[in-house]
Amino acid sequence: MSHVMQTYGRLPVAFSHGQDSYLFDTDGKRYLDALSGIAVSTLGHNHPVLVRALAEQAGRVLHTSNLYQIPAQEALADRLAALSGMSEVFFSNSGCEANEAAIKLARYYGHKRGVEKPAIVVMEQAFHGRTLATLSATGNRKVQAGFEPLVSGFVRVPFDDVGAIEQLAVSNQSVVAVLLEPIQGEGGINVAHTKYLQALRRVCDAHGWLLMVDEVQCGVGRTGKWFAHQLAGITPDVMTLAKGLGSGVPIGACLTAGAAVGVFGPGNHGSTFGGNPLACTAALTTLEVLASDDLLANAVARGQQIRDGLAAALAGVGALVAIRGEGLMIGVELDRPCGALVGQALEAGVLINVTAERVVRLLPPLTFSEADATALVETLVPLIRNFVTA
Repeated sequence: MSHVMQTYGRLPVAFSHGQDSYLFDTDGKRYLDALSGIAVSTLGHNHPVLVRALAEQAGRVLHTSNLYQIPAQEALADRLAALSGMSEVFFSNSGCEANEAAIKLARYYGHKRGVEKPAIVVMEQAFHGRTLATLSATGNRKVQAGFEPLVSGFVRVPFDDVGAIEQLAVSNQSVVAVLLEPIQGEGGINVAHTKYLQALRRVCDAHGWLLMVDEVQCGVGRTGKWFAHQLAGITPDVMTLAKGLGSGVPIGACLTAGAAVGVFGPGNHGSTFGGNPLACTAALTTLEVLASDDLLANAVARGQQIRDGLAAALAGVGALVAIRGEGLMIGVELDRPCGALVGQALEAGVLINVTAERVVRLLPPLTFSEADATALVETLVPLIRNFVTA
């Protein structure tokens, strides 16, 4: 019996190694990775540039703590600021930690403005993490159940509905920020409309609220832009990153701009491991390879190839509700729960995920090739057809 706490319903497979878009299990079977560790393995597996950079850094120093300057951290902050147009970066170890930083920052911002009990607007179907604060911000009762009392200070509204936000501007004087995912991942690959994001920017500007975007899953090139909110041509006040930023090495980041700059000072927030030399080397290398190999353009092309291929092959399948997404963040929604497809795909040699009960979620590495995309479509289509007709 394993002594690992049973917090996951794990699939009956263990992987020994990977290469490019494939993982190999302990029996030698090969699997096409269309999940990339839930949007983490940006550069696929065993990327030579990343492996070399990590080995070299490990041979120098792994950790010194934030009591001292960390050159790689400063270089990464400069690079993220240049790519995003934002000003400051706090480094953490995960997405929920980055979102915790954003929530704390919004509250501190509110208190500095004289708001006694600052409130943050959050979205239905959102997912921001599993710590108590991020769980409370999440719009999924299933993952909240049993952990009450939840953290107060969140006001929930429908996603992609600017009217609901505008009403709050009149009815709730405690609001200090709006927090949302430009593309909801766990919620079912729900894409916020460009006009909605632009309207949110205007509303937040008009009322002195912080616009905070959670790009833990949709950021770092996955949509074909460096950050998903750039599809709408806006700049948020706060942005959170993690997952694909380190291509498998844990790192998170909370970036600030505009009114959010300078809110935190020494002692207001911290992290023992956040922004350590190894993690920052992983992130810097990831960003360098994304740029040098033109992988943002590849995300657009391969994403379009997969969506078009699935749409053509599944035309006429009545159970298909929608195929949606941006770049290599794709959801295939069916009219029924389809969790069984995960095991069936595993048997067929493809790694996928089902979220929101009815949405097949595809998050391939940004290194996915044209042949990989073709193989994914050719394997997935008969699985879906057989599933809905069984």
